Amino acid sequence: MLDALYHRGPDGAGSCFYSAERGAYRVALGHRRLAIIDPNGSRQPMRDDEAGLALTFNGEIYNFRELRAELENHGHRFERDSDTEVLLRAYQQWGTQCVHRLRGQFAFAVWDARAERLFLARDRFGEKPLYLYEANGALYFASEIKALLTLPGITREVDLSAVWDYLAYRYVPGPRTLLAAIRKLPPASVAIWHRGHLQEIRYWTPPDKFPRTKGSALANRDTPAAFLAQLGESVELQMVSDVPFGAYLSGGLDSSVIVALMTRHCSKVKTFSVGFDGDRHSELSHAARVAQQFGTEHHEMVVTPRDFIDYLPQLVAARDAPVSEPSDIAIFMLSREASRTVKMVLTGEGSDEVLGGYRKHVAECLAWMYWSVPRRLRQLAAPLVQHLPFRFRDLKIAVASLNCEDWHERYVRWFGAMDFAQRRELSRLRVHEREVRDDLPPFDSHPDASPLRRMLYFDQTSWLPDNLLERGDRMTMAASIEARVPFLDHKLVEFAAALPDHWRVDELRRKRVLREVARSLLPREIPERTKVGFTVPITQWFTGGMRDYLYDHLRASGSLTRGYYNAAVLDRVLDEHTRGVQTHDKLLWTLLTLEIWHRQYRSPVLQEARLACAA
Repeated sequence: MLDALYHRGPDGAGSCFYSAERGAYRVALGHRRLAIIDPNGSRQPMRDDEAGLALTFNGEIYNFRELRAELENHGHRFERDSDTEVLLRAYQQWGTQCVHRLRGQFAFAVWDARAERLFLARDRFGEKPLYLYEANGALYFASEIKALLTLPGITREVDLSAVWDYLAYRYVPGPRTLLAAIRKLPPASVAIWHRGHLQEIRYWTPPDKFPRTKGSALANRDTPAAFLAQLGESVELQMVSDVPFGAYLSGGLDSSVIVALMTRHCSKVKTFSVGFDGDRHSELSHAARVAQQFGTEHHEMVVTPRDFIDYLPQLVAARDAPVSEPSDIAIFMLSREASRTVKMVLTGEGSDEVLGGYRKHVAECLAWMYWSVPRRLRQLAAPLVQHLPFRFRDLKIAVASLNCEDWHERYVRWFGAMDFAQRRELSRLRVHEREVRDDLPPFDSHPDASPLRRMLYFDQTSWLPDNLLERGDRMTMAASIEARVPFLDHKLVEFAAALPDHWRVDELRRKRVLREVARSLLPREIPERTKVGFTVPITQWFTGGMRDYLYDHLRASGSLTRGYYNAAVLDRVLDEHTRGVQTHDKLLWTLLTLEIWHRQYRSPVLQEARLACAA
């Protein structure tokens, strides 16, 4: 298992062993180390045999020095300046309640020998992964699925209902994975194993689930300054490191603000940017402008279609799942470049999901205007809009999404590949055809919450942990580098959630409070620019340099997933895209990476599942 996770911690490895219930259970903890804080010490698993505790921990506790001072007041003594040792003592002092005091990204396990209890915990947004496998009374856990797949006797059977969900979301909503035997511990959750029984408890909920509290007494003029102070504190905390670090700089608003705040605490920040061959909307020049403004040591690179073909299978294996976003490959290549000179980077990830940065957030706030049009007229207009040329893509997505009046389906549709009817047309999967599963966290938002808060709650509990943060962790860790996300500090998120909605989305303005802050920090043109996003010109590549690659995976007789689909519908989709009749880049990318994943995890059981669904 440790060998399978070498890339996550090439700086060292360790293990320790116990028994429980008078030898009825064997207990083993293992760790691979990427040394960021106290690189010459803090070996793991960290043990205190006198207290009967052992800890294996992935991540960083940003407020560990504050916690250390508090623990010293309780009588604890420390040997090192280490967040690992502080975490061990925090559990010793506060037990399972220690998670409420942590600011950071983490997945950890504590074996409490005196209580014969295993305690597992995952951070609030799921920045760090934790997978579980239970069989025959035994519990196994790991940071990645590939470690669990080294266990003897584990099945690789595909969960076909998870495939069905994947076709809608473009990722598998937690806690499930594509493998029926393996699941995720949800974000903001702990699990307690005792005498063969496992109990899961959620310890925190994103505040956007609820109607806005009356807590914020800030005057309008004070809001930007208070937000900047909160964000500045988060950036300063997350810069704690004993090794070289830098930042990913896209040239957009989010990462540019992070870099600006980093330069307040570091005289020479290293920045890294990536662009795409043939992209007419490249942001490299904007990133270079920000780097020049703040005097960073700037590095940039360009990714080509050939790079995608070369690295995609490797990165599907790194993610243990289909690579749901084309930009994943670019993040890996950027991480590999950055790892030559740094071991940790800060990024702007999470800002859109906390502050309302997507067009869909504006659309949800103004949807009542669209729904005021008589339904019959909307139904007549929708097919006409879908036949408009590609340059009207945003309008086509908006109309298709807003026509989903059931908000459960609509929230998925904004970023998803297909709605329920389209899945039913394409797919031959024989699974229970239900549009949503009521047990999923994205759909339990408070009914009195505003449309914006309900959408943000979905983003924070599904889109972020199961897609963006998962890809961020895997693509950086595949290059043995750690990424930190200051916008997801839970104190900052709670502050933003206490603001009136108009400080996040105000009519057509998105991330208003951040734009107000940015005007005092950045070159004038950056806050005023229209959001481009980290886009890859995959539409053009699928009709050019990647066309044969696409056909070899989806149309060839050796395709493992072709049996999942109605062949005539799939071929029509391929032909429409490659001839430029319609744009299906999201769907085709979704199907391509699912096929690559099946080839990575090829097994007789998987083949049987494929044949069963095609029967």
